[in-house]
Amino acid sequence: MKFSIERESLVDALQLVAGAVEKRQTLPVLSNVLLEVTDNTMRLTGTDLEVELSVSLNLPQVEEEGSITLPARKFLDIVKSLPNDKPIKLTLNESRVVIQSGRSRFTLSTLPAADFPHVDEGVGTMSFSLPCSVLADMIDRTHFAMAQQDVRYYLNGMYFEIENKILKTVATDGHRLAMTEYDELPADIEASVIIPRKGMLELGRLVSGRADEVNITLGNNHLKATVDNTRFTSKLVDGKFPDYERVVPRNSDKTIVVDRAKFKEGLQRAAILSNEKFKGVRLVIDNEGITLFSNNPEQEEAEVHISAEVAGDTLEIGFNVQYLQDVVNSCRVEKIQLQLGDVNSSCLIQEVEGSKALYVIMPMRL
Repeated sequence: MKFSIERESLVDALQLVAGAVEKRQTLPVLSNVLLEVTDNTMRLTGTDLEVELSVSLNLPQVEEEGSITLPARKFLDIVKSLPNDKPIKLTLNESRVVIQSGRSRFTLSTLPAADFPHVDEGVGTMSFSLPCSVLADMIDRTHFAMAQQDVRYYLNGMYFEIENKILKTVATDGHRLAMTEYDELPADIEASVIIPRKGMLELGRLVSGRADEVNITLGNNHLKATVDNTRFTSKLVDGKFPDYERVVPRNSDKTIVVDRAKFKEGLQRAAILSNEKFKGVRLVIDNEGITLFSNNPEQEEAEVHISAEVAGDTLEIGFNVQYLQDVVNSCRVEKIQLQLGDVNSSCLIQEVEGSKALYVIMPMRL
């Protein structure tokens, strides 16, 4: 194997593929990326057996074809350190790869390409396309509510539900829920799958900032996404997602409309003196607006008032301030709406206009 490539294109491809590679692996080859050169094309692939990312790049000239695996982190660090104005030359000599650029030269150990495992894609049963910007926005608005290492494994990911040409993305950790939808799917298909947390975050990274479309293929146990020269594959979570519609409050009798930027600032101030472990903040809602109260074991206290339009009776209720901040940070418009019932009821948060996203946060006792 012997070829040359521009540094910038190699860095971009490596950074994307390296996201699928776990730092600590039981199998040494899983710390490597697979490098394949055939027909003036180089393909880089990384996997952790749950998620696989693969990028193809055209090469101006290939002196010798071949395939090998290289240590992902070292390879990326070397390429990033090289000058941008000089091409990078890679040569495979027996079981070593020599990387040259200008007067710099590196020799990396390798493992055979035959040892590199791939995520089993299975057979795709349905597919659809949507703009990358739309999917990136949907993931960005909901990903923070996914559980992390919950024993209820079906919560450690994001739920995709497709029905009547509407795609919904839903995430919940049992204490909060985030949901948004896109109602312009061209394909009239029905499906419901759970994509694992890491796969969801890598898919969000793949589509972020891109103007083209992403094609998604769903199988019985996998999801495959293709964007231009990049292919992403993720296993699916084998489980039943909870009935999220049941936890969305529908008959709240108190409505608060508040300026998003002012609410965000108020939450930041109240969070400073909240209990580091429980992150609790108390909201006192009356006809003048919202007053935030927080305190900690050191007997320190914060009180922050925010003007708001309030319809309904006075209410005092507690929430995790980080959960409120996550929702406010994901909103895009000037004003947001909070709907509340009593002290034991969940809070429904939505943008006042222009969005189909909704958020539910359970209260906490303070």
